[in-house]
Amino acid sequence: SHKPVTPTEMPDQPWWGKGSFSATLLILCVFAGSLAADKWVSNSQLTLPLLLATVVSMAVAGLGIPRLKALKMGQVIREEGPSGHQSKSGTPTMGGLLVVPVGVILGSWITREPEASQQLLAVSGVTLAYMLIGGFDDWRSLTRRTNTGLTPRGKLLLQTTAAFIFLAIAAWQGWINSTVALPFGQHLPLGLMIWPLGLFVFLAESNATNLTDGLDGLASGCGALVFTGLALQLMLRGNHGDPALAGFCMTMAGTWLGFLVFNRHPARVFMGDTGSLAMGAALTAVALLSNSLWPLLVMGGVFLAESLSVIIQVWVFKATKGADGEGRRVFRMAPLHHHFELGGTNERTLVPCFWLVTAAFVVLGLLLRPLG
Repeated sequence: SHKPVTPTEMPDQPWWGKGSFSATLLILCVFAGSLAADKWVSNSQLTLPLLLATVVSMAVAGLGIPRLKALKMGQVIREEGPSGHQSKSGTPTMGGLLVVPVGVILGSWITREPEASQQLLAVSGVTLAYMLIGGFDDWRSLTRRTNTGLTPRGKLLLQTTAAFIFLAIAAWQGWINSTVALPFGQHLPLGLMIWPLGLFVFLAESNATNLTDGLDGLASGCGALVFTGLALQLMLRGNHGDPALAGFCMTMAGTWLGFLVFNRHPARVFMGDTGSLAMGAALTAVALLSNSLWPLLVMGGVFLAESLSVIIQVWVFKATKGADGEGRRVFRMAPLHHHFELGGTNERTLVPCFWLVTAAFVVLGLLLRPLG
């Protein structure tokens, strides 16, 4: 009964043109946070990797987008989605293939300390593995001219395999603490249960970031904020922080800020599963190695809400399905951003609102961060 909202169409424009105010403000806020940390937090050196990754990512994306167009890597829009999204059909996708390696390469050079370097190599490896899984999925979608690539089971199997290899290496090296740090000095001892939990978080987080990537700039902006939040809380947790993993987070934040320049509305490129799965994997790997599962849960509140909206929608629909094959719907459409879209909120308003909510979750995560 709700008429889908068609976003106001805008011509292609340079990144500094009309409509870039919200994205510019987000970028400035991230840089302000890193500069504040470098000024007032001991041992913090976050701004240089952030700046370098942003500039390189923006340059690589700017040079690579024409190549994606030439290769006819145009996004296929699902027919059951909001009707206004059909105008996005043909926009180059697989943009994650351009920028994820930038963050991984720059991030792996953050430190020369042996153990930290090995950890960064492992984080980089699982991030690239998820990028390749997403790339294979995107490629199959493009070649088949459908919105579905790998089967859900095949995709889940590949994700599980990559996560298992990372967890096996982490177990061998003793990198993961089996006691999860919580706020107010509390701890949750999990013992061997930390390993199935780690596998679950890999699958849940990567698919949550994938679901969030449905509007121009939504996932890239939220991802940049969450990576920044993780870096800040790592430097604020005492014992001189964790500059290696914090630096890696800032290179990934810069990667997505550089990409956002071209991914904001109206998007000139989409990250595709290539980028969104890699984003979730990197967040999870850093959280596991730094005992930051709690901060990731809080700061990634938007990712969690997007994922839960799909789970709730599917569960309620199946539980109430009648003889006619129709069931009740809690949301107008899932994931959650489509619910608000079909309720009348314009995409250019909705995305900055989600960024603002993510920023609030990041601040909450910093306030409720573990003490050590």
